[in-house]
Amino acid sequence: MNRRFASFACIDWSGAKGPVQPGIAVATVQTEGPGPTLLAGPWSRSAILDWLLDHAERKTDMLIGVDFSAALPFVDAGAYLPGWEQSPADARALWAAIDRLCQDDPHLEAGSFIDHPEIAPHFRRHGGRQGSLFGPGNGRFRVTERHCRDHHHAPATSCFNLVGAAQVGKSSLTGMRLLHRLNGRVPIWPFDPVPAHGPLIVEIYTTIAARAAGLKGGSKMRDAERLALALAGLGVRDAPVLDRHDDHSTDALVTALWLSQTAQREELWHPPALSPALAALEGWTFGIP
Repeated sequence: MNRRFASFACIDWSGAKGPVQPGIAVATVQTEGPGPTLLAGPWSRSAILDWLLDHAERKTDMLIGVDFSAALPFVDAGAYLPGWEQSPADARALWAAIDRLCQDDPHLEAGSFIDHPEIAPHFRRHGGRQGSLFGPGNGRFRVTERHCRDHHHAPATSCFNLVGAAQVGKSSLTGMRLLHRLNGRVPIWPFDPVPAHGPLIVEIYTTIAARAAGLKGGSKMRDAERLALALAGLGVRDAPVLDRHDDHSTDALVTALWLSQTAQREELWHPPALSPALAALEGWTFGIP
């Protein structure tokens, strides 16, 4: 990886309803500087979009990790939404379709996509509502998610699951609306080549960072001691002082630091399973070799 970045960021994302999402947190770290810093919130998804576009305008040399899946599974079934004649052909078309179907949903929400009569059967929802096309067991997975699970990197969850604390569906669908709204102004790896300058987005999974920091007994950090332990595991002894230690803020801090320390690992940019075709269809989670 010949590209060098001056700074790194992690956006811990949220698919929650409302004009502001308390579950969004943003942390940054400088290549030449102290440990990670938490940016002041609260944040909305629209504010994050504006923040990214500002860095695009300023051509900030920043690697930005976003904690959501950038596409739905395709390879396992030969389509994102088999049975729907308008199922998109690739990830960019998927982002556009979600944004179009949700054009009347405020705050980059994605309820209209989930509720679409030909799409809803693919999701597992609250109240025991499991769609007939959800798939067996834990549902359908992208190649990177299956690789993550099979090689014990972290317990990746299906984007078609909308139930429980580990559900990532709504976060990912709202995140795909964000990616569409960027309209190429911030490149997104591996859908785009790595640019010589300016910001670049990668999909990340915060649990991988927590495990790399040596955390035992789960990846959550809900007090100052556990956050300090994780940061120390990545070589930073002075943990920032926080008003409260919620999962989102601590995940963002640790993952931003981890990203700054792994960005030059060549194998993470060239996973053997990541072909150009797969990159266009499903993308990849940075940090899974």
